[in-house]
Amino acid sequence: MTDAWFAGVDPDDPAAGATGVREGSADAPADWPAEAVQSGFVADESEYYERLREATIEAASDEVAEREGADDVQLTHAVRAMDDAERTANELAERVVEWAGTLYEDVPRGLDGVRDIADRDPTTPAEERVVSYATRAVDLLDERDELRAFIEERAPSAAPNLAEMAGPVLAARLISLAGGLDKLAKVPSGTVQVLGAEDALFAHLSGRASSPKHGVIFTHEYVNGTRPEDRGSAARAFAGKLSIAARIDHYSGDYRPEVHAELTDRIETIRARAEEGDE
Repeated sequence: MTDAWFAGVDPDDPAAGATGVREGSADAPADWPAEAVQSGFVADESEYYERLREATIEAASDEVAEREGADDVQLTHAVRAMDDAERTANELAERVVEWAGTLYEDVPRGLDGVRDIADRDPTTPAEERVVSYATRAVDLLDERDELRAFIEERAPSAAPNLAEMAGPVLAARLISLAGGLDKLAKVPSGTVQVLGAEDALFAHLSGRASSPKHGVIFTHEYVNGTRPEDRGSAARAFAGKLSIAARIDHYSGDYRPEVHAELTDRIETIRARAEEGDE
């Protein structure tokens, strides 16, 4: 009876049954309905399956709740929220600067202009609305900065190697684009290389464009800091090590300094080509 998921469980306590379903194991299959009846857990086979259904639903709910609270899921939400905040702030900035230009002289352009407008003291109803509008945009910009700080704080614990290699924000963005750290750890490095370039990839597959060499990893200095002729090689090397870093983070979670040293050496070798070509 020690192998049964219902061993020692109160039939009227689905939570306890859920724990048995999630954490229990058995060395071999058995006639669990019959054993449940014999042990007095249930009166008959029909009741057994009803209790099992309740326990499995509870177990699934617990699993979903834990998964939604996982660090990589929180990073996914945070980086998407950060992007939303920045995009919306930029849209508001365009509108408020255009509007403020009809009321004030010498209004700075862009986000600097928004902060300048938000600090002004309105003297007319129209100015009150413009200043209020600018204040909302500034609030979004501040929220964007706080979300970035949250990502920079949490990413190293959720994915230590990925955060070190890519930087916290790019690491979070890769996790988000892949749909989670577990999925990022399972895709090939070629997929990691073009994450974020899906439109260009689809255009290539339909014969309308050349194959993209990189996606969001272009924002990293290892790629954009390499001369154009060698960026494809740098992107492949970077994506390969990012893929390894994601697997280490997902399956073991320990920091591996040798992986980072290997990447540094590889990028230096690729960039040395330019120096050799200039000689």
